[in-house]
Amino acid sequence: MDLNVKALGFRLLRQHGYQVPQEIFHNFEDQIQNLKPHLLEDMTGLLNLYEASYHSFEDESILDDARDLTTKYFKENQDKISESISALVSHALEFPLHWRVPRIEAKWFIKVYEKRSDMNPTMLELAKLDFDIVQAVYIQDIKHASRWWRNTRWDEKLSFIRDRLVVNFLWTIGFGYLPRYSEGRRTLAKVNSLITTIDDVYNVHDTLDELEQFTLVIDRWDINAIEELPDYMKIRFFGFYNTINEISFNTLKNTGILILPYLKKAWADLCKAYLVEARWFYSGYTPTLQEYLDNGYVSISGPVILTHAKFLISRGATQEILQCMERFEKIVHYSLLILRLADDLGTSTVCIFIN
Repeated sequence: MDLNVKALGFRLLRQHGYQVPQEIFHNFEDQIQNLKPHLLEDMTGLLNLYEASYHSFEDESILDDARDLTTKYFKENQDKISESISALVSHALEFPLHWRVPRIEAKWFIKVYEKRSDMNPTMLELAKLDFDIVQAVYIQDIKHASRWWRNTRWDEKLSFIRDRLVVNFLWTIGFGYLPRYSEGRRTLAKVNSLITTIDDVYNVHDTLDELEQFTLVIDRWDINAIEELPDYMKIRFFGFYNTINEISFNTLKNTGILILPYLKKAWADLCKAYLVEARWFYSGYTPTLQEYLDNGYVSISGPVILTHAKFLISRGATQEILQCMERFEKIVHYSLLILRLADDLGTSTVCIFIN
């Protein structure tokens, strides 16, 4: 196989879970030396090799070397690369395809592709039709989420919270962009908005005593406990309580799985993690690194989102789903630690100053 077919096939197969060995690229350095930057076919193959290298596992040195060499080649020969592919190369060097949101990438590629001299009009028309059809599904999804958001009336009654429904919905497209995941997008848009709202409650509004009281009521999950809350807390808890119960009911109706006990625990754990951070803040306590990490992987809200997502996309029995979650516990844990650290590095004034 030539480099292009080999690299493209490797990326697509690994992307779909097939363990293709990296050794198929054992002689890629020799092939790179014979490439000509002005030839579209040569640069397409090299670009596919670069994209394929991002599907590597730990200690796959051949793919690591492929990424380094292709990056160096593109940077050194940027002015010689064919105009028809130079935009793709620059785009890939900024962020590889593996790191991008597919639907946003599709929109960008359509605009670039229609300017190419070798553009296939039929393919372009089909791509635009597909994009518009899927976009229409997204519009219905966000309308559904918007009606829910208006019905909570949190934007009116809780003036201190962020109204970020559209941003929260865009996250769901990154999670599941295919049309058949409509129910998942609608649910996770609500979940993400709930997280944003509760995060603002713990960060910018309530006193520590009020947060203790709110956390206790969430942990008990008793609608009668609403009478114990101040008036401004009642609408917050009532909207939250009804939304999670509705999500649980819809899942039970569609799959036969009762997920409410797992959702209640995930949300209670999140609120308790927020409360820990609030106690640190009010007392002026600086946690140790281990304390920060142990609490932070929960407070980043990943366990809540993944609990919802896992039950939304799974069709197995409850026990099978739980066993699957347990099997990948370490992967989830360390992934959420990375997310926690990346999020804090992005918002820390100290880190911004250093950068």
